[in-house]
Amino acid sequence: MVVKAVCVINGDAKGTVFFEQEDNGAPVKVTGEVTGLGKGLHGFHVHEFGDNTNGCMSSGPHFNPHSKEHGAPGDENRHLGDLGNIEASGSGPTAVNITDSKITLVGANSIIGRTVVVHADPDDLGKGGHELSKSTGNAGARIGCGVIGIAKI
Repeated sequence: MVVKAVCVINGDAKGTVFFEQEDNGAPVKVTGEVTGLGKGLHGFHVHEFGDNTNGCMSSGPHFNPHSKEHGAPGDENRHLGDLGNIEASGSGPTAVNITDSKITLVGANSIIGRTVVVHADPDDLGKGGHELSKSTGNAGARIGCGVIGIAKI
């Protein structure tokens, strides 16, 4: 059974991101594009709450049901919501093309109903040595966000 979700990102960064999971336990494909980003890397995370009533700030911390430290997408010790960075060329839309084996669209740890946040700065993947590295990747301000919803199949 294929499960699909979608997120419309608003703020200084805008875009649409699609999520697709073939079977429960299969990796999730994350595709789409974001505009309004300066050249370089930008942190890209799933945050805990699907609440944007106070802009991106009300989405809470990274989605982390297993109480792990912040890390890179391929790390064993990472938040479920740690999807790394997307890279903007500085001209035109930024493509999002991520396959992640930790997030899921089904079950107790589903990301549906949570928020995608695009950050102003690069995510240092928990390895930057900054006081925020192990909690946020020191990725800076939240410049765009949107709630992940169930997509029409």
